Amino acid sequence: MSETPILISRHVAGEVEAALADTRVVLINGARQVGKSTLAAMVIADRPRSRSVTLDDAATRAAAEADPVGFVQQSAGTLLIDEVQRAPDLLLAIKAEVDRDQRPGRFLLTGSAQVLSLPRVSDALAGRIEPIELWPFSQGELRGRRDDFVAALFRRAPLADFESSLKKTDYLEVAATGGYPEITRRTSAARRRRWFDAYLETLVQRDIRDIADLERLSELPRLLRMIAARSANVVNVEALARDSRMAGPTFRRYLNLLELTFLVQRVPAWSTSRTARALHSPKFYVGDSGLLTHLLGASAGSLAEPRGASGSVLETYAAMEIRRQISWSDQPASLHHYRTKDGVEVDCLLEVPDGRIAGIEVKAAATVAAADFRGLRTLRDGAGEAFTAGILLYCGAQTLPFGERLWAVPMAALWES
Repeated sequence: MSETPILISRHVAGEVEAALADTRVVLINGARQVGKSTLAAMVIADRPRSRSVTLDDAATRAAAEADPVGFVQQSAGTLLIDEVQRAPDLLLAIKAEVDRDQRPGRFLLTGSAQVLSLPRVSDALAGRIEPIELWPFSQGELRGRRDDFVAALFRRAPLADFESSLKKTDYLEVAATGGYPEITRRTSAARRRRWFDAYLETLVQRDIRDIADLERLSELPRLLRMIAARSANVVNVEALARDSRMAGPTFRRYLNLLELTFLVQRVPAWSTSRTARALHSPKFYVGDSGLLTHLLGASAGSLAEPRGASGSVLETYAAMEIRRQISWSDQPASLHHYRTKDGVEVDCLLEVPDGRIAGIEVKAAATVAAADFRGLRTLRDGAGEAFTAGILLYCGAQTLPFGERLWAVPMAALWES
């Protein structure tokens, strides 16, 4: 894979700029090392009287904690506060300041944890802040394309003529690399492993320590590897807690921390009854397929072996590409999975506000058969007119029709559509 340029256009940049034009506080939220600071600095570069500070700097953080009211008044324009989760009580001072001066674009914040979910600050900025998620690079961003597979699924006859020359080995290389900016610049598998090891160590020892008082931080990497082994699977949380040999409340607290720091994504079940959805087990995904490959101790080559984990890694890759695209798509949508009481499944399901849905299956093979569409047919027949499309993403070359509103589509449609 060729070396990635240092600066790559981020699709959510326009969302951030639009939010600053009419919202008092804007928060760029995402995992550590996904490019939040770079994006924020680019957005405010041309804004008059703006200033940037980072709470990664110990002296700056000490000043914020000692005099939060004075700290938030240091800029007449936009004040960028980087890594705001390191001093979460600062948000209370920001609340008071934007209530006093209600001009839009007063503060641009970045956070490496889901800041608004932290107990001390969950209500501080309600109605005053717009959170915008930033993820590792999407494949479209890396290739300079405006990828919006999500919106394409809800057009008439989506992707009907799409073709691709990529093969399974190409997709596995893309998935095994993932989208962290530093990783996309490292062509050596050994150097990628070193980076991921250091990344996880730093995150556990600093970010998670900042937001939680845990005595056994060493348990988090073990729990993350347990989830990695189950990525793209429906998970019974209570059973996983027993397997971890942790008490249920302790396990749920650790799992919540992995979600708060964007390492793990929980995807809820979908059904026609919103009440029933809460009763079904969620799916869990590691938030980046490159990180997943590292946690599995795998490589693009070993994933391709007969007993390799190509299926779960490619599904994780596809699901998390879709999750990235939701943050900027022209079509608002929510991500779910589908599973009937008889065990019929669809890997991913997208629902839009008007109730229409689309199903996505992922297959790590270059050929498909009618039997591979069992879940999508069941979903289509049950949902009726609300079902717009069923797409089976696979490693073949051509788009092929498999019945009413059902298609097999090359996986590259995720970023080339």
